[in-house]
Amino acid sequence: MHSSASTAPSAQRPVQNRRGLTLGLAASLALLAGCGGEPPPAPAAAPPPSVIAVPARVEAVEDLSVFVGRIVATDKVDLRARVPGFLKRRAFTEGQDVEGGDLLFEIEPDQYMAIVQQREADLAKARADQLNTAAQLKRGQELLKDKNIAQSKVDELQAADSIAKASIEQAKAALDSAKLDLGYTRVLAPVPGRIGLAKYTIGNLVGPESGSLATLISHDPIYVQFPLTQRELLEARRDFQAKGNDLKNVVIRVRLPDGQFYDKPGTLNFVDVTTEAGTDTVTLRAELPNPERLLVDGQYVGVVAQVGEPESAIVIPQSALQLDQQGAFVLIIDPEGKAQVRRVQTGSPKGPLIAVKSGLKEGELVITEGIQKVRPGQQVKATPPQEVAPPSAPGGPGAGPIPGPAAPKGQVGGEGK
Repeated sequence: MHSSASTAPSAQRPVQNRRGLTLGLAASLALLAGCGGEPPPAPAAAPPPSVIAVPARVEAVEDLSVFVGRIVATDKVDLRARVPGFLKRRAFTEGQDVEGGDLLFEIEPDQYMAIVQQREADLAKARADQLNTAAQLKRGQELLKDKNIAQSKVDELQAADSIAKASIEQAKAALDSAKLDLGYTRVLAPVPGRIGLAKYTIGNLVGPESGSLATLISHDPIYVQFPLTQRELLEARRDFQAKGNDLKNVVIRVRLPDGQFYDKPGTLNFVDVTTEAGTDTVTLRAELPNPERLLVDGQYVGVVAQVGEPESAIVIPQSALQLDQQGAFVLIIDPEGKAQVRRVQTGSPKGPLIAVKSGLKEGELVITEGIQKVRPGQQVKATPPQEVAPPSAPGGPGAGPIPGPAAPKGQVGGEGK
């Protein structure tokens, strides 16, 4: 009991010492203040974030719509054998141009010529038979005048002559059919175009069940087809009606697989009368000249539809455009140097730029880089995009330039200098 009581006061000494130290520091500070001392300086405020901004400017902008389309030949014919037989001749070189009516394939015609000759003989016999029945009928009618023959006999002669005349017509039809089959042994080009690979060589047995012998494709002019949603088609028609234009006035440009534009524009010539149920799209078709044959049937291309003449519009870099649940917006810098949200309605893209239909005025500064560092209402430090000049190459005058670093992402031709 005595040992326990003696340790309690010693456990309270550290607490009392800390309290005394705190009071001593407070007194010292008060003494310094009374003697003219100053409190320590407050921490410096963070500088405003740096951003790159460009002014919104007015340019001539074309109303463009971009789609993915497919090149389609105006005429594409799968050549087929209409009668069975062995291929006797192939009268073309694969890949060559042919004119309408040119001979392409020939099937052995001998058996079909024999059938034609047989049908000609059948026709001659039918005509001879009819001459006989006609003569008998004439004699019977003369005898009937003197009542030397029964009327029933004359009726029989009349029926026999009618049958003979019908046999002539039947023989004519059989002869025409045989001549058609003989003609089908020569496979001719139905349209001018370019012939593809031959699927069968000479000596093969072909017929209607053999499928395509070769494919003939026309190349000039040529079509490009592309889909348009029902909503886009309705909007386009309403817009055209409001402007007094017609869909046929739309200029169609094709972008080739290498990214270059095909140098010959086309015009719309067909809007499909049905809608694709799975995609709710309508197929549109344009016709383009293709004398150099750069466009090939089945090829996928980019399609750019240009509507009307270029119009003046405000444009900004696409890098400035942001999206959220409410739509598109940009961050501008107000006259006080603060970032503000501005809702915009956009139009057609133009390379790295995009047209703004509403929400911006010409000359307003739009932030293109550093957007992620800025909050609406925050003071910012704006700088224009810098156009980097290539430095001089080592080795003194006359040395070639060394390419400099890439320009900032928001650069648009050095605006804002």
